[in-house]
Order: sequence, then C-alpha cells, then structure tokens
Amino acid sequence: MKRVVAQGTFDILHPGHVHYLREARSMGDELHVIVARSGNVTHKSGPVIPDQQRVEMVSALEPVDEARLGHPDDIFVPIEEIEPELIVLGHDQHHEDSVIEDELNARGIDCKVTRATKHEAAYDGGIMSSRQIADRIIDRRS
Repeated sequence: MKRVVAQGTFDILHPGHVHYLREARSMGDELHVIVARSGNVTHKSGPVIPDQQRVEMVSALEPVDEARLGHPDDIFVPIEEIEPELIVLGHDQHHEDSVIEDELNARGIDCKVTRATKHEAAYDGGIMSSRQIADRIIDRRS
C-alpha cells in the first residue's frame, strides 16, 4: 500500500485545493493530509478558520483518507508517524523540495518529494486563492 502525504493551510477551501488533493491521492493508495497549525503559518497571513475546523473540512473531502493537525514544533513528526512513500507539495507552496529531501534523508525517512500540477481553471474569473476569496468578501461586504 503506497501512502501519500499532502500538506497545507487549507484556510478557505477552493477548487485549487480539491485539484491538489485529488492529484495527490491519484499517486498512491492512501492520502494523509497534514493541516498546518495557525501558529506555524509564518510565510503569509495566518488563517481565519480555526485549526480544528480546517482539519474537519479537509477530512470531509472525498480524496482524503486521514487529515491531522501538524506538529506544533517539528513539521517532520507527522511524516515520521505516517511513514509515507511520497510527499506531494502544491504547485505554489513555498517549501524548497531539496530542503525537505535533505531533512528526510537526515532522519532516515525513505520518501520521495514531488509537486502537484497547477489547476487550470475553466471558470469565469479563474480559481481564486483563499486570500483572494477573503479580500473579495471584504470588498463586497464593505
């Protein structure tokens, strides 16, 4: 059984998230999703949806076999627990593949890292990021 890990903030779910998780799931038999803790999101504005609610939403998605909250101090702890064969990063995630691979090797974790493809939207106005959705809500409600 090939275990795959995907990870992200998943603040306001949108079609890009669904595309990412479907693609990650297609690369293995089991998809485990690590949802970033609010306190660990430092590369962008923190999420507006509370941690446990984001985990609950991701858990409800069809491609996901298990979703869990990330570790508060060490992002590799859940990976060590899950023991995946593959980590699939989103096409635009800020992580450096080589840095993750180096840390996996240093910890003796035999796991490959790849990237999901970008979801090409066929919708009016394209796919919006969680931040763009939040900004649109603010604009329309002001």
